Amino acid sequence: MSDKIKFEIEYVIQSSPQLLYQYLVTPSGLSEWFADNVNSRGEKYMFIWDGAEEEAKLLKRKSDEFVRFSWTESNDDSYFEMKIIVDEITKDVSLFITDFAEEDEVDEAKMLWENQISDLKQVLGSK
Repeated sequence: MSDKIKFEIEYVIQSSPQLLYQYLVTPSGLSEWFADNVNSRGEKYMFIWDGAEEEAKLLKRKSDEFVRFSWTESNDDSYFEMKIIVDEITKDVSLFITDFAEEDEVDEAKMLWENQISDLKQVLGSK
């Protein structure tokens, strides 16, 4: 592992886990909030932002629960994971993000996630 630092953020999302999961794993869902465009072939996903492409590999997924990707150009064990957690008592749905960034880029990475999740909430009609 390089000198990347693991960080985790949690967001409350007003959505069913099933609907939310579709936005985390399908290219059409991811294209609505995560990147300008997303294409996939098997476990390979191509994320496109402003014409720049980044390839990620789908490492693991469990229906309506989580999805984990790793960037193919990363030469370390880093990944990013989006996990759906439902509170057993309140039934509130949270999206738990796990990601890695260089020490001096953690705040910037968190801000990027803030913006992405804000877009996701808009798409879902969540507050």
